Amino acid sequence: PQIKPGRKVRQLHFGGGTPNYLTPAQIDRFSKFIHSHFEFHDDAELSTELDPRTLTEEHIAAFRAMGINRASMGVQDVKPEVGEAVHRLQTDEQNRNALKWLRDAGITSCNLDLIYGLPKQTPEGFEETLHHILDYAPDRLAVFSYAHVPWIMPAQKILEAKDLPNAEAKLRMLEKIITILTDNGYHHLGMDHFASQDDPLTIAQKNGTLQRNFQGYSTHGGVEICAFGMSSISQTARSYRQNFKDVTDYGQAVTAGHYPIDRGILLTDEDVLRRDIIMSIMCQLHLDYAAKSEQHGIDVKTHFADSLASLEPMQADGLLELNQDNLDITPQGRLFIRNIAMAFDAYLQDGAPTKGKFSKTV
Repeated sequence: PQIKPGRKVRQLHFGGGTPNYLTPAQIDRFSKFIHSHFEFHDDAELSTELDPRTLTEEHIAAFRAMGINRASMGVQDVKPEVGEAVHRLQTDEQNRNALKWLRDAGITSCNLDLIYGLPKQTPEGFEETLHHILDYAPDRLAVFSYAHVPWIMPAQKILEAKDLPNAEAKLRMLEKIITILTDNGYHHLGMDHFASQDDPLTIAQKNGTLQRNFQGYSTHGGVEICAFGMSSISQTARSYRQNFKDVTDYGQAVTAGHYPIDRGILLTDEDVLRRDIIMSIMCQLHLDYAAKSEQHGIDVKTHFADSLASLEPMQADGLLELNQDNLDITPQGRLFIRNIAMAFDAYLQDGAPTKGKFSKTV
């Protein structure tokens, strides 16, 4: 499918790896190519992922000239023993320099990515990492659960599974994450994401307009995602398409003048309905039965009677509240929001085994 001329870009995300692997000259070349083919809204969000270990001021100047106004950096953990265990040595000086350069260049919205559940991590050590990160004063934080899936990610085979924290330790880390960050003024959007109180994402959630897509939480709804590059996923209102994951397959398709699409799916009306229900739970932490019934022309309580009934044990555990009109996620339930949303996922209700296919939710 071709992109019609005249359509303006509202968001651009430059990632899927580390764009500052490129030289500043290559970034400038890419920028000129993008801006020669696409027109951007005046208030468009242009973001990039960065690796502080190889970042330079020249990189940031090139990104700023491109129009980048948001940045996300991977930190994972600040403990040296964890960095050694995952073969990622990254210093405090590198982190601080990167943030200073970004802010001096006018890129004032900065997100930091942390990971809990890595080899050699402990709840006590990760608590120290969190307090250290707070001194960086990021605008947003994404604290992801490490998923050990070497059958999908062969690079993980070098990590020692015996050094991984157990489920109880990971849960303690997650509890510390939420407690420490919210006690220090961050708003818990849900799942892995936190933002400052004046961040657009926080404001959007409080206004009931927060959205979610493959790039995470967003303030923009109803946008189509056009993805370029290996393994990237495009999204329209009723379809998803994924490009080839293998560089040879991708290169051959492009060289032959074909779209490098490996697979795709057209959504049914039921898929669209369930996606909307799941997005409401994940983004608004709330499900209004009457509003969704009117929107989709069905009786939500009847249609999802089995799903709602399956959530009753979670209600007994204080993770959510089910009443006559609504489903509401409690503060404690934000820890398990993926598990709650899974009750409405038809593709997880067919009895198919998931071991060796999906990672754990916490």
